Amino acid sequence: MQRSTDRILTTHTGSLPRPPTVVDLMLAEKEHPGAHTAALDAAVRDAIAEVVEKQTACGLDVINDGEQGRTDYTVHVLDRLTGYEGPSSPPLGTGEPEFPELAALLSQFASPFQHRPACNGPVGWKDFAAAEADIARSKELLAWAGAREVFMTSPSPGQIARYLKNRHYPSEEAYMFALADVMAREYRAIVDAGFILQLDCPDLAMSRHMLYPDLSIAEYRKVVAINVEALNHAVNGIPAGRMRMHLCWGSTMGPHHTDVPIRDIIDIVLTARPQAVSFPGANPRHGHEWKVWNDVTLPDDKIIIPGVIDSTSNFVEHPELVADRIVQYAQAAGRQNVIAGVDCGFGTFAGRVQVDSKIVWMKLQSLADGAALASRQLW
Repeated sequence: MQRSTDRILTTHTGSLPRPPTVVDLMLAEKEHPGAHTAALDAAVRDAIAEVVEKQTACGLDVINDGEQGRTDYTVHVLDRLTGYEGPSSPPLGTGEPEFPELAALLSQFASPFQHRPACNGPVGWKDFAAAEADIARSKELLAWAGAREVFMTSPSPGQIARYLKNRHYPSEEAYMFALADVMAREYRAIVDAGFILQLDCPDLAMSRHMLYPDLSIAEYRKVVAINVEALNHAVNGIPAGRMRMHLCWGSTMGPHHTDVPIRDIIDIVLTARPQAVSFPGANPRHGHEWKVWNDVTLPDDKIIIPGVIDSTSNFVEHPELVADRIVQYAQAAGRQNVIAGVDCGFGTFAGRVQVDSKIVWMKLQSLADGAALASRQLW
């Protein structure tokens, strides 16, 4: 990834709002596979062209296809990989179970795409051509944008293992490394197409409260270390500067009171091979964690992409607030080491709308404006 020597660059986390037409066609295709393929592809192409134009108009520097052709950032692998014919896990839910009123309130944001079958056989590719088509379509539609860089997302082995449960391999570690061997092909294809590969790794932080709440921090750190080891295995041979990774604590509007502090895992995260690390830094639970970078020495070959706007709130952050947040990170970690980003995706799950789509673009404009203000203060 390119460092800037004269201003703060901007990007976002990956998913952007999908038009209702795309979501409707995704649902129709789910019900009748193959019946709406051509119409869905045409709608997705139009949607990608639109989000590319809007990202460019906002002034974002590092952009993508908005994940317009995927129902979410993980489950799209089901249509491409073997081994997933086991029983479906129950929906993850939108609020912690001890808060039933919140869960009822947030149920309106549930995605209609909830099928999460378990792994019950060897994982392998059954339709790599679909991945290649996805990459080629995005490459074509992003080529004219003239962006500083373009990125494409793909789930990490640990994230797939977290989301799609193991009922076949003898251990979680064996399952993750099997996924690493398989997904390495997609990761390489994305980089070979000229994209920056973004590895989505919410497993590194979310697994603490979702899967391992009873472990001590020391025990949980061992889990994180194994997940990072599997990730590094999968991307072996890919230049670090062609990769970034995103970790998070989930994009639901819950209390997040059991989130693991970034301070407890960041040293392990920084051993991952990708050059840049993206993480939430604007929401009320993690907005204070810029201070960590006063104590953590960022390796010379690393870049951080802190979220400086919240992806779950319909408040439009004032550019001066955005600038303040950027300056805090820049003064702690070094201005040349910071790219301004977004906490999480704005379209994490197709059909789940937490932020009005018009407001999304207002927030991204505020991100760009705030970065311009911060640049004038820092240079």
